[in-house]
Amino acid sequence: MKRLLLTMTVGLATVFQTGHAMAGKELDAVKARGQLICGVAVGGIAGFMMVDSQGKWTGMNVDICRAVSAAIFGDSEKVKYVPLSGQQRFTALQAGEVDLLSNNSTWTLTRDTALGLDFVGITYYDGQGFMVPKKLGVKSAKELNGASICVLTGSTSELNIADYFRTNKMTFKPVLFEDPDQSRGAFFGGRCDAYSGDQARLYATRVANAPNPDDYIVLPEIISKEPLGPVVRHGDNQFADIVRWAQYAMLEAEENGITSKNVDEMLKSDNPSIKRILGVTPGMGKALGVDDKWVYNIVKQVGNYGESFDRNVGMGSLLKVERGQNALWTKGGLQYAPPIR
Repeated sequence: MKRLLLTMTVGLATVFQTGHAMAGKELDAVKARGQLICGVAVGGIAGFMMVDSQGKWTGMNVDICRAVSAAIFGDSEKVKYVPLSGQQRFTALQAGEVDLLSNNSTWTLTRDTALGLDFVGITYYDGQGFMVPKKLGVKSAKELNGASICVLTGSTSELNIADYFRTNKMTFKPVLFEDPDQSRGAFFGGRCDAYSGDQARLYATRVANAPNPDDYIVLPEIISKEPLGPVVRHGDNQFADIVRWAQYAMLEAEENGITSKNVDEMLKSDNPSIKRILGVTPGMGKALGVDDKWVYNIVKQVGNYGESFDRNVGMGSLLKVERGQNALWTKGGLQYAPPIR
């Protein structure tokens, strides 16, 4: 027993002294390829993941992929984006077709335990709602008894609607689509009375896809919790750690006032926390198995969480979404990152 305890003590001491991350096969594969493969949503969602006519992807979810690339390669653009439907996404990740999902996937117990996958953070706190044409005259979701509702199949939205209507002793007619473009087209074409999904998707759809956004309203009810975040395959803790801490780094940067515009000046800061975060005091990169400038590269090339939020979905965007529960914990929100130390 004494010999066993001595062996364990020596082993733990070695881990703490070296501070090195354990190498993982997923990360090794990404490095060998020289590119991160990131699964996004087919059809896109304005503000979260959209591709332009030149094939360039932008959005909050895209920024997570870019941050992971910046942490691993020092270059936020070494990413290949693969559009996946709601039904394809988890299977594609399981099969190794993508390294990471960053496509507004909701973190649930069954997804986290039964699929061989790991959710590693919450990029956006959301909830499901309903959008209807103003001419329908509906002011509340509880007035939708008997309504036809356009919704994506294979999503938590489909299950949440069934629960909500059953709880409120109402009926509805589901109109199911795998392709978001078809679902949106059916709703705006008058095939459905209502369109349901995460509220972020509803506001994005109204602004980006409605023939006349003012003709549609998002009803006030939020019928679910939808914590949206990146997903990786179970088994490679090092790669999961990098994805997790890439997002935390963006939050820590915002909390410490580090932005893409002042990050170079912040390298001169005397604040011990900022010096650790930006790699002036070495060690945090080695703990993850990346360069000590990993946070600097993320903030310089992608920005902090607040910058990403503002330009993609917040007041600097067409969506004009309030920070709300996605504000930092210091400002009454839920976004909270463990310390980088």
